[in-house]
Amino acid sequence: EERADAIRRNALALGWNLSALEEAGKLFILEARLDRNAILSGDFTIAPLLAIVQGAARRIKAKRIVVDAIDVLLRIYADPRRQQNELYGLHDWLTENGFTTVLTAKKSESQERISQYEFLDYMADCVIALDLRVLGQVTTRRLRVVKYRGSGFASNEYPYVIGDEGNVLMPISTVSLDHRALGPRISTGNEVLDEVLCGGYRRSSSIMITGASGTGKTTLACTFVKAACGRGEKVLYISFEESDDAVVTAMLSPGIDLRPAVKAGTLEFQTVMPEAMGAEQHLVRAFRQIDKLQPDHIVVDAISACKRMGMEKAAFDYLMRLVDLCKCRGITCLMTNQLEGFQPQSDFSGIGFSSLLDAIILLRYVELRREIARSLLVLKSRGSEHSNKYHHFVITDDGIRITSMPGATKVKSNVGRPSPAGSRADDRDRQSK
Repeated sequence: EERADAIRRNALALGWNLSALEEAGKLFILEARLDRNAILSGDFTIAPLLAIVQGAARRIKAKRIVVDAIDVLLRIYADPRRQQNELYGLHDWLTENGFTTVLTAKKSESQERISQYEFLDYMADCVIALDLRVLGQVTTRRLRVVKYRGSGFASNEYPYVIGDEGNVLMPISTVSLDHRALGPRISTGNEVLDEVLCGGYRRSSSIMITGASGTGKTTLACTFVKAACGRGEKVLYISFEESDDAVVTAMLSPGIDLRPAVKAGTLEFQTVMPEAMGAEQHLVRAFRQIDKLQPDHIVVDAISACKRMGMEKAAFDYLMRLVDLCKCRGITCLMTNQLEGFQPQSDFSGIGFSSLLDAIILLRYVELRREIARSLLVLKSRGSEHSNKYHHFVITDDGIRITSMPGATKVKSNVGRPSPAGSRADDRDRQSK
């Protein structure tokens, strides 16, 4: 189907140097394309071609053969029954010579073509179907193992990515519960919030800061980033809504200077629009950056933008696999999420993701003395005590300042009573007043 030079050139785009393999005697490419000016006359078989293949295989002692594409080879026969007979003959010859063989064939929606090559599924020991579809204006490649004779296999359909390092397949079924236990507490970057959380975030935990637009989600996340980088820990910041320069510049207003961390290499950004690619490609880019940087913490700003990668299921799969990787490697994952509107919701992530999180911090607007103020509430903190009161906070030139709200009431939570941390924060506020 392709010329040998085109195959070598195209393989380089995937990071494969086929010429080096040929020089090492590990690969032989037989260009078996039929001349378009050739005249077909009389009765003939593919036996001479098989003799050439067998000779080339003996020279390099090959045990594996790839035929690309078998439907193009069979096109020289006009009779469908003759095509089947030749293909069965090829199957017998490959089996007798002990070759492990990969055959490629194009799939067509034409019913006539499907019935013409339907017998291929029964003849082959393993059948892999590849598909490309467009959903929500996002293109996704998918792979499904139809059959694998004599072996077990995962029968679901899985997305995959073709990149500069070849094919990358990351099925959601590979997500496991082989997670590390939550580690020791680390500072949030804000002393009062540390007290509210009874010591700070747990290392290797997954945290979500959720709230309406403008409530201070990114500011609170960058407060943690600055503190972590100040301790010499590495942070990967994945931004779906702002460029790295925009984030760094915006944080100068509340007194959070991230420029030293960027310069020192402890903070790296990965910025891309969600619509630029599918969820699988986003995940591959994130995994490669994680392998390269080996971060202690990851910030995703914001997970609500992940729904723009395609369908809501794609956003859930992306976050599920990212959080799974972080938990397996002991990486703290801090995510921000923008709520729709200003009313409380039952699912604070918007994509059915809340139950997978270790901690959730809700930021809200409240009307206080005819003014709009901001409030903070720790909804959950798995494996830890925490304050169950609303706390008032303001964003100043020196960062976030948290105090107790006047007349604040307790919120029912999984904690039966206010934590000592919450009490200390309340006492501190009373003393300052």
